[in-house]
Amino acid sequence: MALTYDQLSAITEKKFVPKLVDNIFDSNPLLRRLREKSLMKLDGGERIIQPLNYAVVSSQGWFAGADTLSTDDNDVITAAEYLWKQIYANITIQRIDELKNSGDSQILSLVKSKVMIAEKTMADTIGTALYNQGADSDAKAIVGLRDIVATNQTVGGISQSDYSWWQGQVDSSTATLSISAMQSLHTKAIVDSDSPSVAMATRANYDRYYNLLQPQQRFQDSDSARGGFMSLLFNGMPVIADSHCPANHIFFLNEKYLHLYVHKDEDFRFEPFAKPINQHVKVAKIFSALALGSSNNRLHGALTAITA
Repeated sequence: MALTYDQLSAITEKKFVPKLVDNIFDSNPLLRRLREKSLMKLDGGERIIQPLNYAVVSSQGWFAGADTLSTDDNDVITAAEYLWKQIYANITIQRIDELKNSGDSQILSLVKSKVMIAEKTMADTIGTALYNQGADSDAKAIVGLRDIVATNQTVGGISQSDYSWWQGQVDSSTATLSISAMQSLHTKAIVDSDSPSVAMATRANYDRYYNLLQPQQRFQDSDSARGGFMSLLFNGMPVIADSHCPANHIFFLNEKYLHLYVHKDEDFRFEPFAKPINQHVKVAKIFSALALGSSNNRLHGALTAITA
């Protein structure tokens, strides 16, 4: 007996979809690191509210004896607001393909191939969106790093032009990569013990950094290597090539303050196969609701104009 819709859905959800989700995250290095280090599963809300500490308490200081102590209050906390963004991928099986691949094992092989295609499509879409810049991207997509690590964007409802404390550290003038340029940017993104924890680069800029190093300096990060990604180290921080990174860029990111939000009830949810009334096909879908946000932009940096 051929597989029913319910059986096909059950097998797909149990056998193929978990691998799809794993491979989406493992397909590009930034998404994998975000999943491991800063994934936040939330249970709802019209939007995501990220509290921000942007000032110090003004009523403080040294005193002696019976001095009068100020009790004045001042604003020290605000919030960035990030909107949920939705993504989906179809798994469509045409009846004619089902007939050509007759037999349950062949049909499951066809489903596996369709799931793999959905996986690659979603991984590429999300991987690219992580680096989005609002003006150049789909308004329905997540906020990306070119908005977060910038000086003139509105991110989370807060204008970087109006509030300098919300700006990233950006070097848009250096065209030739050098150790000194990387060091200068790295230093700007450090406050006390907080420093960038990973650098994401284009393949071209990864190679440029590789060529700046002496052979004995080309140490690799073991965590990245275990994930299948090549990396070098800079000040103890892995430098990783990401095919989704936009041209001419190297991002220095502090993953402590970079957050991947995913709704717990829409975390790559599988919607079972159904048959449209006007097509001879079976259709299933994968859905996710997510957002990328930052809670301290000044601890991220970017070189944006590297061409040599």
